[in-house]
Amino acid sequence: MRRLIFLTLLTASPVLFAGPTNSILFVTQTPIPADFTTIGSVFGNHRAQPDSCGRGGDLYIRYANGTIKNLTRAAGFGTYGPQHTNGIAVRQPCVHWSGTKAVFSMVVGAPRFQYDYATVNYWQLFEITNFTDSAAVPVITKVPNQPANYNNISPIYGTDDRIIFTSDRPRDGQRHLYPQLDEYEEAPTVTGLWSLQPTNGDLFLLTHTPSGAFSPLLDSAGRVIFVRWDHLQRDQQADTDFENGNTTYGTFNWSDESSASVTTTNQTEVFPEPRGGRTDLLAGTGLTGHTFNQFFPWQINEDGTEEETVNHVGRHELGGSYGNAAFTNDPNIQDLYYFGNHYNTNTVENFLHLREDPHTPGLFYGIDAPEFGTHAAGQIVSLSGGTNVNASFMRIAYLTPRSTHSYASSPDNIPADHTGFCRNPLMTTDGYLIAAHTAWALYESGGGSTAFPSSRYDFRLKFLQLSNGFYAPGALLTPGLTNRAAYWSPDSLVTQTNLLWEFDPIEVVARPRPARLRSHVAGPELAAFAAADVNLANFQSYLRTHELALIVSRDVTTRDQADRLQPFNLRIAGTNHQTLGAAGKIYDVAWMQIFQADLLRSLNYGNPAAPRAGRRVIAQHLHDPAVDNPAPQAAPLASTQLGPDGSMAALVPARRALSWQLTDTNNTGVVRERYWLTFQPGEIRTCTSCHGINTADQANHPAPTNMPIALVRLLNHWKTNVTVQPGVVGNQGTNYFQISFIRRPAEPGVTYHVQTSVDMVNWSDIASYAGANIVLTAQAAEISRTGSPNETVTIRDAFALTSHTARFLRVNVTRP
Repeated sequence: MRRLIFLTLLTASPVLFAGPTNSILFVTQTPIPADFTTIGSVFGNHRAQPDSCGRGGDLYIRYANGTIKNLTRAAGFGTYGPQHTNGIAVRQPCVHWSGTKAVFSMVVGAPRFQYDYATVNYWQLFEITNFTDSAAVPVITKVPNQPANYNNISPIYGTDDRIIFTSDRPRDGQRHLYPQLDEYEEAPTVTGLWSLQPTNGDLFLLTHTPSGAFSPLLDSAGRVIFVRWDHLQRDQQADTDFENGNTTYGTFNWSDESSASVTTTNQTEVFPEPRGGRTDLLAGTGLTGHTFNQFFPWQINEDGTEEETVNHVGRHELGGSYGNAAFTNDPNIQDLYYFGNHYNTNTVENFLHLREDPHTPGLFYGIDAPEFGTHAAGQIVSLSGGTNVNASFMRIAYLTPRSTHSYASSPDNIPADHTGFCRNPLMTTDGYLIAAHTAWALYESGGGSTAFPSSRYDFRLKFLQLSNGFYAPGALLTPGLTNRAAYWSPDSLVTQTNLLWEFDPIEVVARPRPARLRSHVAGPELAAFAAADVNLANFQSYLRTHELALIVSRDVTTRDQADRLQPFNLRIAGTNHQTLGAAGKIYDVAWMQIFQADLLRSLNYGNPAAPRAGRRVIAQHLHDPAVDNPAPQAAPLASTQLGPDGSMAALVPARRALSWQLTDTNNTGVVRERYWLTFQPGEIRTCTSCHGINTADQANHPAPTNMPIALVRLLNHWKTNVTVQPGVVGNQGTNYFQISFIRRPAEPGVTYHVQTSVDMVNWSDIASYAGANIVLTAQAAEISRTGSPNETVTIRDAFALTSHTARFLRVNVTRP
């Protein structure tokens, strides 16, 4: 029976076009006219509910001879017509390095009947094999050990065959925090990039993205390149309620992230500065007010280290989110009006649907599209982002006319050169540019009815041909694919009568695995470790055990010369160390204050008894109990003191989004970080400056190379606190061995084992400390336990020193 079904799934395309020499995998989707958190949307497109993603799409392949095959049907998934119970949807295939298998996301299942809210389905990862031969029966298997009951999408293969993907699994797996809500509409979003070893289930978070990450790829240089939604600003829903004087959203904070948290009336926000509409909060501060919103290309190593925008490129080089001058009372500080005198002469507002050129390393294709109204379709652009290209010399090229980056306001004023919208660009190894294209040039207005929806956005995969300096839509890849799919929304029965959308083309071809990138500690920081007499490997082992990272800056008074949005005449308070970029006001800075992204904010829509599920991150002063930074008496909250050379060093929690600001001696913010950043356990991350320098700082100096004094200070503090203090004490004429060590009782997940040995090979516990859980055996006596948050514990060995020729004690710290 399977063979008979398979034969009906092969069709010969009537399109007369030579086409690429390799097969093309792609998917079909049932058209969804709504363009807010639906399958084609710019953000929130991960939701698997039928009102967001219909059922009836499939995974297809177009072979080199033009033959089209429905792979999911041939493998026993999906159905024609009614989708109740067994309906599927498919998205984002990625071909393995070998060219013989692919990973993709598929949701299997649909509401069984009207108002079936009990049936909940999720996007899950699947692999397909045995599909390159048109005569073979493909095999589809579910990827084992992936997060269950979460939406796992956008998968790619790592160099070691781990699967990197995005997911809406909460950052630390706590289900009561689900779903994470974005910083814009407080709509559900994915939590970041994840890495999975399917064979043993090893799973970790590469980067925690408060508003979402999209379309990852592993480029030819070994970088994980992805689109990140950056929206670090205060809660606009809370501001809307305040400004309107009524409760529309009913924003509130939970007390903490634990399962025992309770609702509070506290809505205080501490970072970044208020949005422009909150004149009550801005009054007397000299601040302009801050908003931020852009989709930008980022990079990260496969192990999650060294996260940054591609080549550290910014709005000053490419455009993106408009920026107001941070202060109103300093003429040196300027709005970011792109453009000025820049090497790059083309701007973009967003950069979506990343793909790399197969022959030109670091040449990326993408889509500049508006956030709403076009299903994430717009203008095809390219970005020169090779590893050898300085950010100041990166360029955007327009591959389709600029008019196609947004919709026309009416049918009467569609620009003459508007050739329609594209998404999912793909350049094949033999030079064919393929994209999903629609000729429609207006805002999506929908059509049809709830029962029989329709859309003017008729996305079809097309070959694009170069004409008069731009690519224009050409021949179709398929004859048009249909499925009269019917599914419950679940409120209504929806029947699709349109041609299916064709998305996510990918070439079936073997590719060389790039070399795996690893982070390294640079010379000036190595010199600091030597000066403090701290072993680097031991220090990083400590960081990994305590799930911490180290961040370092050599001179925070230096900034890239192009950045005039925030104060750049900076001086370390109480010193003569300064970097000036112009005559005028000089700002003293004394501290780096750090913030962590806590999932606290939610909505109740005016009904406190029924809070909505899910939480948005809110910046909170750093309070992770594992962090132990040197803090002078009366140091500001969550702050680390800057070194006299402008340096900064701090321990920070890993795998949680963080941000920070430079503050003055009154703990008032001066320069604020505009992004969230995530670090990995054991990572040592150095930035030469507060805003990394591309070619020169504001004083036209190169990047600093000083050994950071603040790092030496931190390492000496760390060395003191982790050193076990041995001692011998007498009791009634008998000597006993005892040791003292420092722990942080509030730190979860770690256990301090006091162990004894007679040969330094075989060790056994005589006491253990895990938070409030303390176990003492008959071989140990607790002499004292004092202090907070650092607690000093003294343990005495119960055996007298005369009873053994040799006896050793140690403290071993473990994490499960």
